Amino acid sequence: MSEITLPTVWILGGPGSGKGTLCDKIVAKYGFTHISTGDLLRDEVNTGSERGQELVKIMKEGALVPTSVVMELLNEKIKSKLATSKGFLIDGYPREKKQGEEFETAIKPVDMVLYLESKDETMVQRLLKRAETSGRSDDNMETIKKRLQTFHDNNDPIIEAYKSKVVIISAEQSAEAVFAEAEKKLDTLVA
Repeated sequence: MSEITLPTVWILGGPGSGKGTLCDKIVAKYGFTHISTGDLLRDEVNTGSERGQELVKIMKEGALVPTSVVMELLNEKIKSKLATSKGFLIDGYPREKKQGEEFETAIKPVDMVLYLESKDETMVQRLLKRAETSGRSDDNMETIKKRLQTFHDNNDPIIEAYKSKVVIISAEQSAEAVFAEAEKKLDTLVA
């Protein structure tokens, strides 16, 4: 899909690290399209399709969805937004190194990786607070623990493989401070 020349940024961080909040701020300032793989998967589940029903089982276990499924959904979404976007924020993807490699082969090389680094305790606290209003079935302590373990098992190899493009930002600070750090790097990308 070589027609994609727009900047592409992966937003990585554990569950509850503030990826969605940061993406909202970037979209407002830069006009990028925010693509949350979690939202894409939940939207597919909500269609009730056969693919969606399979995803329900995988997500309830806190496991990773097959790369081929995620790639299909990402590709469809990016293609649908090419004409109206100034860039793409891929939120929560890749979840493992192999997914990153496949993304770069099938879609385009990533331009930057923003990694929101956070303590597990902070992420758990945020997710449990979100659970009070989100209605998300994966915002419960048992699933949160599985999601955090899956994240830790898979994230370090991604950060290592893409270290020349990774910008580490502490997610322990305010959303405004996180955005201020991200802005400094994004300004160099879109200049």
